[in-house]
Amino acid sequence: METTRHFVATVYVVSDGAVALHDHDKLDMWLPPGGHIDRDELPHVAARREVREEIGQDVDLLAPEGDLSSPTVESIPEPQHFLLEDINTCDGEVGHQHIDFVFYGRAESQEIDPGPGEAPPEAWEWFSPAELRDSRDRLEPDVVEIGQRAIEAVSE
Repeated sequence: METTRHFVATVYVVSDGAVALHDHDKLDMWLPPGGHIDRDELPHVAARREVREEIGQDVDLLAPEGDLSSPTVESIPEPQHFLLEDINTCDGEVGHQHIDFVFYGRAESQEIDPGPGEAPPEAWEWFSPAELRDSRDRLEPDVVEIGQRAIEAVSE
């Protein structure tokens, strides 16, 4: 079986010491805002777009940017994590994976105002570090770990 891979961008959005997660209907798990990178998009641009579409806010990304440049090269904001995620398997073989550029973002408020066709505000929750730890029964271990790291980084 050939594995299909798609590039995606994810943002752990932090406001007031908590991270925003929603109950993703299609994947049946709690996730931060994110989605596929369009053919003509850069990862950090897609990350900001996904946040704007899904929670209705513009965020500041905590994304270091290198200092390399030339007439044909420029540094772009770097993700905090770069992950390979199994999306589906069939008979023990991986059929679809996401190559995920994971960013941390700072939001001005905890207001959720999704665009048309996105998960409704009631599908979203803001999790403090303690709530992340206490929700390990319903959250994936990587979501808990990255959520805690994002809160710590944004709070510094």
